[in-house]
Amino acid sequence: MGMSKSTSCFGYPLSIFFIVVNEFCERFSYYGMRAILILYFTNFIGWDDNLSTAIYHTFVALCYLTPILGALIADSWLGKFKTIVSLSIIYTIGQVVISISSINDLTDHNHDGTPDSIPTHVALSVIGLALIALGTGGIKPCVSAFGGDQFEEGQEKQRNRFFSIFYLAINAGSLISTIITPMLRVQQCGIHSIQACYPLAFGVPAALMAVSLIVFIIGSGMYKKFQPQGNIMAKVVKCIGFAIKNRFRHRSKTFPKREHWLDWAKEKYDERLISQIKMVTRVMFLYIPLPMFWALFDQQGSRWTLQATTMSGKIGSIEIQPDQMQVGENTEVTFRDQNCLGDNVNVFPPLCLQTVNAILIVIMVPIFDAVLYPLIAKCGLNFTSLRRMTVGMFLASMAFVAAAIVQVEIDKTLPVFPNGNEVQIKVLNVGNDNMTISLPEKMVTLGPMSQTDDFMTFDADKLASINISSAGSPVTAVTQDFKQGHRSTLLVWAPNHYRVITDGLNKKPEKGENGIRFINTFNDSINITMSGKVYEDVTSYNASEYQFFPSGIKDFTINSPEISPQCPSVFTSFYLEFGSAYTFVINRKDDGCPEVKEFEDIAPNTVNMALQIPQYFLITCGEVVFSVTGLEFSYSQAPSNMKSVLQAGWLLTVAVGNIIVLIVAGAGQFPKQWAEYILFAALLLVVCVIFAIMARFYTYINPAEIEAQSDEDEKKKSLEKSNPYMTSGPMSQTQM
Repeated sequence: MGMSKSTSCFGYPLSIFFIVVNEFCERFSYYGMRAILILYFTNFIGWDDNLSTAIYHTFVALCYLTPILGALIADSWLGKFKTIVSLSIIYTIGQVVISISSINDLTDHNHDGTPDSIPTHVALSVIGLALIALGTGGIKPCVSAFGGDQFEEGQEKQRNRFFSIFYLAINAGSLISTIITPMLRVQQCGIHSIQACYPLAFGVPAALMAVSLIVFIIGSGMYKKFQPQGNIMAKVVKCIGFAIKNRFRHRSKTFPKREHWLDWAKEKYDERLISQIKMVTRVMFLYIPLPMFWALFDQQGSRWTLQATTMSGKIGSIEIQPDQMQVGENTEVTFRDQNCLGDNVNVFPPLCLQTVNAILIVIMVPIFDAVLYPLIAKCGLNFTSLRRMTVGMFLASMAFVAAAIVQVEIDKTLPVFPNGNEVQIKVLNVGNDNMTISLPEKMVTLGPMSQTDDFMTFDADKLASINISSAGSPVTAVTQDFKQGHRSTLLVWAPNHYRVITDGLNKKPEKGENGIRFINTFNDSINITMSGKVYEDVTSYNASEYQFFPSGIKDFTINSPEISPQCPSVFTSFYLEFGSAYTFVINRKDDGCPEVKEFEDIAPNTVNMALQIPQYFLITCGEVVFSVTGLEFSYSQAPSNMKSVLQAGWLLTVAVGNIIVLIVAGAGQFPKQWAEYILFAALLLVVCVIFAIMARFYTYINPAEIEAQSDEDEKKKSLEKSNPYMTSGPMSQTQM
């Protein structure tokens, strides 16, 4: 074991400061790259959402499977220090490769702003991602275990505190990078054509990864480094296999039972290895229920974000964009734009709820460490690691109950859309006269420029005749078919002039955006441009399709040969909120200039996003007591030569948790979202009870003591072997 003198600072080994800074830079690098990855796939490479999401998830899953590889290399071949250094070099190269892959001018030979050879960029980015997955996953189990190695015997308290600081560094890194990287992405850059600056957004994480590597190497002289102890994973597997085979061979009553099933390996393997494997298998057994926690935790990114899109993001003067609810460590998210500044950079930047989780962690970890745990200890309660983890699971389960309650509130406010054979109709009168419309069992009279308050629902079969009449005009029957399962607008402007328009919206607009469509009452067709989106050729007395915009005030211009140049052509909308839809009718005033009247099709969201804060708070508290404790518990219960193996096992529970989400989300299609939340909460509660029972039967050990004990035993044995007379001396004295 190469050991150097350990200098200490505040009672901590100085070397861990280098490790914490290294972890901060590495997480900044990883999350910064990941925050813009899906946008890079969709916007730059041009893949569709589904393919982008699939590739993104595959990449993330790889990042959680490669830790096993890293643990193998560290424990059996290079040792933790060399593994971290060599894999960090691979990681840095991967980050550099992906930033090169995003340089548009790399293959844009004709300088038209789009790459001429997309496959080159795809190949480079896939190579980059593969190297990053190997790097980030490979060093994950080593860095935390290597940090734990720096502490002496009797520094348990500091070591536990270290795992908390370590977790803080992770979340601080992810928090800062998910704010900064998207801001870099929206910068404009390029040699021949100016566009979104992916090379800069990927380049900064690459630079930080290099910094992380350099910082780690600078501390080299201070680290306690342990030599790797042979291919430990293979030994473990062989020993377990031999024990099972041997037990199976001797399954008759004639052979005496052995205390532990692993004792059947005694014929071939030494006591020390068997006792170490016992420690590992006892902890691994406890891991079996854990993926259920991650299955819930990781849905903050997907389900809770979708929930936010049906809510209102206005909290006082601050505005939160729903798809900016991305979360801290261990989270898989499919999100579109991670720019915390939203569209309108000039307004107060919306506080992203993605940051709520990370900010909460940065606040909660010290509170739990310095205030809560000591208080519980003062009350005389023994709040052991496994009890903390049980509490963490319970809190996460309660967070989902809170999410279900919020969902029930939201469901009350959502508009009702037509079922399979129903038709919903709204009447909009854009003429200058009063109109009377007779519908089945209903009469509606509308003044000029007005609409019915709501959509009216009818069975398609019973929708026999609709008549339009106006004072002094004959009655007109509406002969057009209404599309089943859809909403339609009946547009009328004279007794015998009408049009049935099928609305393109069968659900609330996604991502909290607002749908806007225009109706033209001029004789010529009109072009409208709103916030960079164009409505081309809206014909006379017809409606455009809906286009979607984030919240805020929008400017739009109206162009038509019929409108004189003296008329104002630029208009401003009212303040758009979240998840609404409107019809803007362009009407001719007496002077021939256009004016715009707005009609609401779908009301904006009313349930405030602040209601999600309790569920975020609960799950963050759950994460702090579960995750930090789990990392530290895995370290403290592992024999010295298998610490990375157990850390990798811990990370594997995260990967399995993600797979559970994919299976459950794929298999069970729930009619009501709250029912799914309750199902997950119930599953985790059951698992929590099982885990609590398993924890009752777990006895904590101190691996160092056990190993010291077996060292003593081995010394005695070797002494006995070398000097057979030694044993007889003392024995005879006691017999006397």
